[in-house]
Amino acid sequence: MALLDRVNQKAKADKNSGFGTNSNSYGGRFINKNGKANVEKVGMHVFNRISWYHTMIEMNTWKFMFIILSFYIGINFIFASVYYGIGIEHLDGITNTDSEIIKFGQAYFFSAQTFTTVGYGHISPTGFLTSALSAAEALMGLLSFAIATGLFFGRFSKPTAFLKFSHNALIAPYGEGTALMIRISPFKNTNFTDAEAQMTLGMSIMENGILANKFYQLDLELEKISALTLSWTLVHPITEDSPLFQFAENDYKDIHGEVLVFIKTFDDMFSTTVATRSSYTFEEVVYGAKFIPMYARNQDNSKTILNLDKLNEFQRVVLA
Repeated sequence: MALLDRVNQKAKADKNSGFGTNSNSYGGRFINKNGKANVEKVGMHVFNRISWYHTMIEMNTWKFMFIILSFYIGINFIFASVYYGIGIEHLDGITNTDSEIIKFGQAYFFSAQTFTTVGYGHISPTGFLTSALSAAEALMGLLSFAIATGLFFGRFSKPTAFLKFSHNALIAPYGEGTALMIRISPFKNTNFTDAEAQMTLGMSIMENGILANKFYQLDLELEKISALTLSWTLVHPITEDSPLFQFAENDYKDIHGEVLVFIKTFDDMFSTTVATRSSYTFEEVVYGAKFIPMYARNQDNSKTILNLDKLNEFQRVVLA
C-alpha cells in the first residue's frame, strides 16, 4: 500500500487517457494482445449497415470465405426450391427423369447459372412466374457480386501496420538503473518512416477506500524515429519520476497493472499513416532480463539480416 501511495504522490495520473476510472467496470485487460480493445459492444441492431460492413472487413479470412460460400450455396438452394415449387415443367430443357432429386439438382444448377448471369442456355424459363423469378434472381446476383467485390477489395486494400510486438515486456538494465523495454519489428516487405510511439501504464489503486483505475504516461528514451526497418526497442527509463520507481519483482505479481503501447507510422507502400497497438499485463512483464539482438551481418558483410524468430528471445540477467 505504501508503494501505491508513493506512486500517487510522485507520478501525475493522466485524466485524459480515454479509459474510465471505475475499476469494477473492467474485466480482464484493457487491450488484447492483438491490439483490439477488450470490449464487447451490445445493443446494436444486427443488420446495422456500419456494423455488418466492419464485421465482414475485420473478421478472419477463413470465416469470411465460409460466409461468402454459405450465402452462395444457400441462396441458390432457396431459388431452386421456388423453381421446383412452381413446377419443373416451366424450366424448358430439364432432362425428363423419374428421379425428383435429379430434377431438383437441375433446377439448382439453373439457379446458379442465373444468379451468376452465366446463362449457358441449356435450360430456359417458360411462363410468367418462372421468368419473373429468374429476372429477379439475376438482379440479386448482380447486386450480391457487387457487394462481395467491394468487401474483397476493402479487405485487401485496407492499410495495416505490419508490425509485431514481443510477447513479453522486460525490466532490463539501463545505464546505472533499470528500464521497461518492449521490442517491435516490421515483418513485411514494406518501408515504415516517421514512426511514433506512446506508452501508458494503467494500474488499479485504492483511492479513498475505492479501487480505481489510474493511468500514467510513460516517458520514452525515443518517442520518434525517422525509419523503422529493423527492430525498435521502446525504452522507458525507470527514474524517480516514473510510476514504476522502486517496484520489486513481487510488486509486478501482486499489483494489477497493464502497459498499453501505441504505434503510429507512415507506410510507403500504401502512402498513408497506419497505427497499431498492444498491451502487457504485469503478469507478462519479465523482471531481470534483456533482449537478444535480432540482426547481424551476412557472410560477405553486404547486407543486414533481420531474424524475426528472435523477436521474443531474451536472456536472464541480475539487476543491481
